[in-house]
Amino acid sequence: MDIYDPTKGIVKSHSTDDIACWFIDTNYNNESFFVRHVYFTGAGEPYKKLKRALKAEIDEAAWSEIYSTKSRPFDKPATGKIAVKVINHYGDEVLKVFEV
Repeated sequence: MDIYDPTKGIVKSHSTDDIACWFIDTNYNNESFFVRHVYFTGAGEPYKKLKRALKAEIDEAAWSEIYSTKSRPFDKPATGKIAVKVINHYGDEVLKVFEV
């Protein structure tokens, strides 16, 4: 994720370690973003406490699927487009639309 630093006037590139979460709209319509897939990531497992707190309510297989930088498979969208929204730990977000 590239973020503009206005104090230095430069664009800084960051690794996936700096991503807090990312979402996919697997049937993007150019008007509204609907979260259809959600993923968490980041260095040092920042959601480890949440995982521990929810232990009775979440299974390990499900957690390992959503704590990833790789999405689960999905069908080709009827709209021909998907959108990916990425949010870093500072709250900066980026939306990118892909034609598939």
